[in-house]
Amino acid sequence: MQGVFIAFEGIDGAGLTTQAILLERYLRSKGFRVVLTKEPTDGLLGGLIKAALRGEWRTDSATLQLLFAADRSHHVKHCILPALREGKVVICDRYVLSSLAYGSVDLDYEWLFQINRVFPVPDVTIILDLEPRIALERIRASRFSYELFENSSKLYAVRDNYLRLAEKYDNSVVVDASKPIEEVHSVVRKYVEEVISEKGLARA
Repeated sequence: MQGVFIAFEGIDGAGLTTQAILLERYLRSKGFRVVLTKEPTDGLLGGLIKAALRGEWRTDSATLQLLFAADRSHHVKHCILPALREGKVVICDRYVLSSLAYGSVDLDYEWLFQINRVFPVPDVTIILDLEPRIALERIRASRFSYELFENSSKLYAVRDNYLRLAEKYDNSVVVDASKPIEEVHSVVRKYVEEVISEKGLARA
């Protein structure tokens, strides 16, 4: 991969989308070519997943994770890898660790790992860490409805899973997401600039 692949992870309400957008704007201002994308995607499979998370149709946890993997497979092949081959920075709002952290609340971790092991590993995965109580307060302030995993007990379990994954995957960094937005962005920028420098990525 000639480009740089960055993934944002963390529990709902931790500010992933906000930080991904801020990073995209910053890197563009520095002359890099950037692709900002997300999972689940806006495609057909992603739409099915989002509808299930909103409770618009019901399925079991294993089927939902297989849909995530199928959506990711299409996403990687048709969006992420082509952009990386062109030397772009790819910023992904949620990726494989979301499946491992959220999915293993109800499912076997090893099974989840196996169905996701074929996907490329990001150059850096930024895990935005936030106490679930604060995350739920943020969600209540910004949205009218809750999605599948947006309750206290599950978010505590997911957060614990993320912190374990951070120790397991060397390219993961944990950032305190309770700080002010610009302060979090500054820390994120530091990690990303280190990776870009190490890879010697050229500007546009």
